[in-house]
Amino acid sequence: MGPGRILFLIFLMVPILEIYLLIKVGGVIGALPTIALVVLTAVIGSAMLRHQGLAVLRQAQQSMDQGTLPARALLDGVFLVIGGALLLTPGFFTDAVGFVCLVPAGRDWLVRLALQRLERMQREGRVQVHTAGGRDDSRSGPTTLEGEYRREDE
Repeated sequence: MGPGRILFLIFLMVPILEIYLLIKVGGVIGALPTIALVVLTAVIGSAMLRHQGLAVLRQAQQSMDQGTLPARALLDGVFLVIGGALLLTPGFFTDAVGFVCLVPAGRDWLVRLALQRLERMQREGRVQVHTAGGRDDSRSGPTTLEGEYRREDE
């Protein structure tokens, strides 16, 4: 199954699941408490996003101060953005997935999965990972030289 089909199924199934869960929860605790719970999760999620985002920003700054690429912080940032977007989407399923993205232990798990998948794709030759110098030294190919130039005919 291709990625387009998977995305189509996700965009089809997630709203159906959200509506189902909202109806079920609303039937148990009532409409107003259900709405209040959805709003509460958005408020808590935004506070967590602000706190975790600042922590990841500090982590990235420390990496750059040490002269290393803040790859881990960048992946953390990607999952924070995804988690924040999911928490702003009304519903319980998206809130649960959003909280997994915001909680450091859940985000660590997601980053490990993403790195393992990237490494597997690299081994299979489906993706190239470049070194900090901009070149993948394991393959031969054109080299880009950086410099300045000046026209002599002017």
